[in-house]
Amino acid sequence: MNPYLQPLIQLQTLDLRIMEIKEQQRKAPALIEAAEAPLRDAVRLLTELTSAVEAQTKERRDRERDLEIHESQTEKLRARLSELKTNKEYQAHLFEIEMANKRKGEIEEQILLLMERVEKGQQELRQAQARKTEAEQRSTKEKARLEAVSAGLVSELAELEQKRKASVALLDSKLLERYKKLKAARKDLAVAPLRGGICFGCRLQLPPQLVAEVKRSDELQSCTYCQRILYWDGEPLPVPAATTEPVESPDDLKETV
Repeated sequence: MNPYLQPLIQLQTLDLRIMEIKEQQRKAPALIEAAEAPLRDAVRLLTELTSAVEAQTKERRDRERDLEIHESQTEKLRARLSELKTNKEYQAHLFEIEMANKRKGEIEEQILLLMERVEKGQQELRQAQARKTEAEQRSTKEKARLEAVSAGLVSELAELEQKRKASVALLDSKLLERYKKLKAARKDLAVAPLRGGICFGCRLQLPPQLVAEVKRSDELQSCTYCQRILYWDGEPLPVPAATTEPVESPDDLKETV
């Protein structure tokens, strides 16, 4: 086998894994962002519900104060009934009291409605708080997992870079430059396996003579179509069977002379 072939294959394997790791690292911020998204949503909902409940509670208290003021004014109207001298004034005052009572009923209805809204809002608030707590736990767990994965990738990348240097050191400069150009031009796949007469870089059938030369691996061969460096990835070449005929010893040879 050509001495450069195995280092080339190893170099490409390392480069592909390095590229994969760097792509994972590039996506890491988006994954962390996605892990935090449910928590952000839960916090936003909790904030919105808290504000809504606070606003409704304040409005209910305002209506309750309105009711107290209105009841006080109504009591004053009733107290004045005994002071009225004419029937006309009396009837007008009774109508005013009736309208005041009607307004009182409206305020009380508003208060009841607000109390129901506050109670419902508080229930939703408790549920939102539980969802926030759950989201915090999930986010913390997922971020810890991602951080562990990230640390593992950093460690693996450093190890791969060292192995890559060792593989590069086994190649001459011209071959390394050829590999780099092919890698850039052929979507990071500069070295392609040959199986069943087909280049698995471009998926095209190659001439039988070229296939035979790739199998022998005496020299580095390139695909006729995509120019990728080829290596045989099929069945191993048959090894010549050892002869079963006995070999004559020097003594035997002497006897026959």
